[in-house]
Amino acid sequence: MVRPKQQRQISAVPKATYFKPQGIPMTRLSEVRLSVEGLEAVRLADLEGLPCCRAAAHMGISRHTFGRVLAEARGIIAAALVHGQALRIEGGDWVFQEPAARPCEQGLNESPSEMKNEKSRCRSARDREISTDEENLA
Repeated sequence: MVRPKQQRQISAVPKATYFKPQGIPMTRLSEVRLSVEGLEAVRLADLEGLPCCRAAAHMGISRHTFGRVLAEARGIIAAALVHGQALRIEGGDWVFQEPAARPCEQGLNESPSEMKNEKSRCRSARDREISTDEENLA
């Protein structure tokens, strides 16, 4: 039996949902569809510069699933640009959630741009255990 597909969490609804090459009538264009979660994966990885594990946690999916969604989205975008196709952003299996409302799997409660900052330190359970052990040794 196939597992049910887990909804991806997105924190940014697209401001524009349709792109087409300039100067070509719609009647002469073919169209490709990019899912909303595909756009979110591209936003997190390429625009925000998050590592795969943090971006996946941000979307509430595994790293492998994130990688598949990202690779598919990049392929769709590349095909639209290279072949002069219209790009429609719609559909998928997602739920909108505010960024501050869902801490990542490592205990962070930061926006994607704050997570990208190198000064931001993950306070995972393991880090807390290590610091507690160091305090006990001192």
